[in-house]
Amino acid sequence: MIIFGVDPGIAIVGYGVLEYKGNKFNVIDYGAIQTSNEYTFPERLKIVYDELTELLDKYKPDALAIEELFFNKNAKTAIIIGQARGAQILAAVNKGIEVYEYTPLQVKQGVVGYGRADKRQIQEMVKILLNLEKIPKPDDVADALAVAICHAHSGNFSDMFKMK
Repeated sequence: MIIFGVDPGIAIVGYGVLEYKGNKFNVIDYGAIQTSNEYTFPERLKIVYDELTELLDKYKPDALAIEELFFNKNAKTAIIIGQARGAQILAAVNKGIEVYEYTPLQVKQGVVGYGRADKRQIQEMVKILLNLEKIPKPDDVADALAVAICHAHSGNFSDMFKMK
């Protein structure tokens, strides 16, 4: 199974592409889609959508795993990220790729086994589980890989976490 993990955003969208077979991971690719605030918000959405669509075409994943938004005290930021997340989900849906979403708590439990794990613990486990030489940067990339790992470890390739 090829899993495409996404840490949603607008300035930086982390992504990680993993093959999960026989309880083992093979890292296919990871990185970040970045947009500059020199562009308008609609232009940035288009850049993210277009680049994500190209990556989905290239890797043809079986599933896209994306982190749910956590409550943000800044409503404007939450709305912007929510809109960007919608464009990222739409890119997958338009390609016929199943979309699964996970809360930050589920990601922590799926990667570290502990729901109150801090960011550094998650990053270290991503490095260990994927046999990487160093923690992927920026943090959004490690987060996207963590979401993909969470999906693999969930064992729920059914409708349980699928977006309705």
